[in-house]
Amino acid sequence: MIDLHHMLKTLCECRPVFHSEADFQHALAWHIHEQWPKYSLRLEYHLSPGNRDHLDVLIFNEHNQMAIELKYKTRSLFVPISGEVFWLRDHGAQDQGRYDFLDDIQRLERFVSEHDNRTGYAILLTNDGSYWNPPRNASTVDASFRIHEGRVLNGILSWGHTASKGTTKDRVKPITIEGTYKLTWQEYHEVEANTHVEGARRFKYLIVKVGE
Repeated sequence: MIDLHHMLKTLCECRPVFHSEADFQHALAWHIHEQWPKYSLRLEYHLSPGNRDHLDVLIFNEHNQMAIELKYKTRSLFVPISGEVFWLRDHGAQDQGRYDFLDDIQRLERFVSEHDNRTGYAILLTNDGSYWNPPRNASTVDASFRIHEGRVLNGILSWGHTASKGTTKDRVKPITIEGTYKLTWQEYHEVEANTHVEGARRFKYLIVKVGE
């Protein structure tokens, strides 16, 4: 199937920055379509009638299906590139961002387990180093959801008992990760920009592959 690491490495040459998560989703999907035109591709693919769950990208042929879930989390940054201006907002709420990424993995595991010849990929692209750096405090309320470099994911992941209702709103349920995944972050691009936010010019990505 398609090598997503290669897709991202070549995508960054023409699209080092994205306006939004939807922009990232469309750009990656279009790049894959250009490189692999024989595969069919769908965006926002609903898994079943009446089911609100959907896949960001579904790529398939008569033999295989590949699902992709994407997250794009940014720190504040102003970047002019070839006459195009990018104003990236500060998403913050990294604890919720981590939860949502792990929920993507959980959803992909269900998708892959339902049929043979399915593969899933959860992708997170960010210029926020708090996602890939190890925590300074190991007892934070989102300690189970940390996705820093070298972390091994597996098992039931839950909020700490002191997590506020604001933090856990719509994210109360524990996340169960059936597989075992060692997390390795990759460099995406470092842009030339004036910013007071330390490290915000550097983008890295994380891919978690689900299934064979």
